[in-house]
Amino acid sequence: MTLPSWLVTFLQSFIPSHWLNPAMTWLATTYWQEWVLFLIGGPFFLIFLAEWAWMHRKNQAKYFNIRRSITNFSLGGSYLLCEMALQMLIVLPLCIWLYQYRLFTIGVTWWTAIPIFIGIEFCYYWFHRASHRVNWFWSAHIVHHSDDGMNLSTAMRQSLLYSVTGWWLFFTPMMLLGVHPVLVFFFYALNLIYQFFIHTETVHKFPAWVEYVFDTPSNHRAHHGSNEKYIDKNFGGVLIIFDRWFGTYVSEDEAVNYGAVGHQVSDNLFKIIFSHFGSMWKAVWQYKSLKPLWVRPEYFEQHYR
Repeated sequence: MTLPSWLVTFLQSFIPSHWLNPAMTWLATTYWQEWVLFLIGGPFFLIFLAEWAWMHRKNQAKYFNIRRSITNFSLGGSYLLCEMALQMLIVLPLCIWLYQYRLFTIGVTWWTAIPIFIGIEFCYYWFHRASHRVNWFWSAHIVHHSDDGMNLSTAMRQSLLYSVTGWWLFFTPMMLLGVHPVLVFFFYALNLIYQFFIHTETVHKFPAWVEYVFDTPSNHRAHHGSNEKYIDKNFGGVLIIFDRWFGTYVSEDEAVNYGAVGHQVSDNLFKIIFSHFGSMWKAVWQYKSLKPLWVRPEYFEQHYR
């Protein structure tokens, strides 16, 4: 399925004509699913403004300010642009090449959509868990946790280093199993769209069965907590069941202190994106070891005494 011609023209307007070649144009227009997150950016901003107005009306807008909102959406914009460029130039062609070695061919039907969705969620759980436990992946993910507040704009606080550190590697098992890479990335985009709505304090808690099965605002607020009991918990995207199965679940039962442990809050985009990544490589040089690529800074002392 290809895009309508008017939308092709719209998308191509973001890419200088001298950058385009037949292969890139084919990737950008044939695999239209790659643009879903980009196209949803405008509605996300409007929904965020509605959240701000609602919380201000209730006198609960303590985590809303113009400067932080601009920072968060700027980070989100740079992330989306970098993701699209790297996926079109490197990641998608590489994954399509890998797809030829698949075990089966699995299309999306009424019978396969839910199993594929659950498979993507399973891959996301391990990607997210690794992003907290392995310093290489944490160097990108820390950007998302570096906000000391929580509202829908926090969901946009993303790092343009994600593709560099290799988030997509965690989803290659689905491709090798037989799901086309574009469909994998499309389901992953739907997963991220859902997650936008759980970065909020407008909802306290849903009924118990919802909290038991799904990643809700309450469950995700705990994930963003720097409280000792909340650190490195609740890694699910849409579902929370894998956290319950693998022992990483915690309920929100005390006030959440937001932010990343040992990280100073900033609105400097360059510092937010690259400070931890740079510190990681500085540690590699300092210790003459590759261990800092997987050992997070708070554990350096016990590994390098």
